[in-house]
Amino acid sequence: MLHLRYFVAVAEELNFTAAARRLHMSTPPLSQRIKDLENEIGQRLFDRSTHHVMLTPAGAALLPIARDVLEQVNSIPWRLSEATRPQRSTVFLGVPAGVHPELRERISTLAGLVRERFELKRWPGATADLVNAVREGRLALTLARLPVADPALEQLAVMSERLGAVVPADRFAGRDSIALAELTDLPYVASPAEITPAYFDQLDRQLSELGIKKRIKLAHTGFGGAAEIISCGLAFSISMLDAKSPMQGYRMENVTALPITDFHPRLDTALLWNRDRAHGGDLEELVDAAREVFAEPLSI
Repeated sequence: MLHLRYFVAVAEELNFTAAARRLHMSTPPLSQRIKDLENEIGQRLFDRSTHHVMLTPAGAALLPIARDVLEQVNSIPWRLSEATRPQRSTVFLGVPAGVHPELRERISTLAGLVRERFELKRWPGATADLVNAVREGRLALTLARLPVADPALEQLAVMSERLGAVVPADRFAGRDSIALAELTDLPYVASPAEITPAYFDQLDRQLSELGIKKRIKLAHTGFGGAAEIISCGLAFSISMLDAKSPMQGYRMENVTALPITDFHPRLDTALLWNRDRAHGGDLEELVDAAREVFAEPLSI
């Protein structure tokens, strides 16, 4: 390898003195190494005179071969690193509807932190479906609206969001808050059960205990269905208060969200994974990174 390096330096400089300077050695030893190489391969590589150094046909033929060999040798550390590095895996993270943009930023941070080992992609769905997918191994992780009770899954709290009353704006014009007693004559309307998290079943029972008895049940419609009913002045609902929440996108004309002075519901979100895949399993590195990114849960 050293002889080939000496040869390439002289071939590129076409000057023994300049090549020796480049190689941090004196000229006589360099000249001797080139002679040794010529003797070994049985070919003259340079025409030398007091005025010039030129490559012979054999030297010109050897130059690209020598460069290629040296490049291969120089790449050995990188190639070994690539060959022994764990393969990059594509994994999916479940995302329910209405995830706050600040929580999405944390997910992007997690994706960047693990990008050399995992390609983290998002997968949409309702919380119940996403939790099932994690349990069955089809998803690596999922964001899920709490509560979720499954001993096979571990949870890490990531966000708590304040909820308020979504009411007809004309009926409560100029108001910056509302009491539950002012809503007793309006039915409570929730989005269909198949797209809402289990928490809203608990919320429904709490409202009933607090005097909200009337209900409107919706089926076969999305989150916009409740907004349609509220916009007409027929009902109220409960949803996120923060102006940056994507759920604000379902609001229509004559719909506003107000804090409730005597009731303070919050929607909590956690990151879930299968505990068997985390402790010594294939997702241990990913879960460790998630614990770092979500060490402090968000509160909105």
